[in-house]
Amino acid sequence: MIKGYLDRIEDNQFAVILVEEMKKEFIIPKENLPQGSKENSYFEITIENEKITSMKLDAQTTVSEQEKVDEMMTKLRSKSKGSKFKRNE
Repeated sequence: MIKGYLDRIEDNQFAVILVEEMKKEFIIPKENLPQGSKENSYFEITIENEKITSMKLDAQTTVSEQEKVDEMMTKLRSKSKGSKFKRNE
């Protein structure tokens, strides 16, 4: 089973799925996404003949990856308290 990631929806009709393991992106019709999918969702996917043949929403990976991103953003924000530039008043 390979992991895929919903990077974005283009023209409100095509879903761009990134598969890091293969270093490829797949473009599928938006209506082929599993119910509940949204940008930044992860999937367990099966690929045959260079096409995605099945997709299942992977809620657990989606949540844990989002937590990592939130953690990183919190650390970045805490490092950059205030501007390095002085305001002219």
